[in-house]
Amino acid sequence: MSRKLRYTFIYIFLTISAFISVFPFFWMIVGSTNTSVDVIKGKLTFGNQLTANLKSLWDNYNLGGVLLNSIKISILVVVFSLIVSSMAGYGFEMYSSKARNRIYSMILITLMIPFAALMVPLFRLMNFLNLIDSHWGVILPMIPSVFLVFFFRQNFSQYPKEIIMAARVDGANELRIFFSIVLPSMRSTYAAAGIYAFMTSWNAYLWPLVIIQSEQNKTVVLMISNLASGYTPDFGVVMMAVVIATLPMLVVFFSLQRYFVQGVLGSVKQ
Repeated sequence: MSRKLRYTFIYIFLTISAFISVFPFFWMIVGSTNTSVDVIKGKLTFGNQLTANLKSLWDNYNLGGVLLNSIKISILVVVFSLIVSSMAGYGFEMYSSKARNRIYSMILITLMIPFAALMVPLFRLMNFLNLIDSHWGVILPMIPSVFLVFFFRQNFSQYPKEIIMAARVDGANELRIFFSIVLPSMRSTYAAAGIYAFMTSWNAYLWPLVIIQSEQNKTVVLMISNLASGYTPDFGVVMMAVVIATLPMLVVFFSLQRYFVQGVLGSVKQ
């Protein structure tokens, strides 16, 4: 097989793969401009119902309040999760003790426990704290992330220990070293972790479904679930809600994408 023919097959394969990947997004956007009947029929051309679907979503389903709820929960989860997980990863990597690796291994083992097994004890804990049907009841259990602790520790293992030792010799305390030296030099790592934390909290469904009971506290994912599970769902409105719910994730990812690859690879800016 000639080189030209081989590259032709490669480009054809990549083109087909790209089409399969992009088509659901195209269909989602097209569906948001059509009526429910057109969506059911599988219409693949743009319609004239964009404004009507958006107005129906805004007027009948408290879209503004739902978006604010999701944004509030996601921002708080990202901020506290990054602080807690990065400090835990920093501590596991920079401080030596006999029990360090044992405790770290026990924490990693919890990744194998399905969340469904934790729901009942977590629900009882939130009930004891009087946080049922509140955003803090959703936020607090999502702050500790074992994956992010692992992620940060792996990145801190590549951080030059000489810089920290020099700061200690100069008299800087550990908090100042962490927030003034370590944190600013690992922006790419925090960006990658922030994208993960934001997507996890924004797309959370099961735990908010258990905790949130009133309409005014619902998140955008719960709103979409209610729209799609109705007796006669309006699929045009559902597609519009899905488009709106996707936009914040795209904005966050594309805003931080230049740091994302560096963060995943564990790059440290000197």
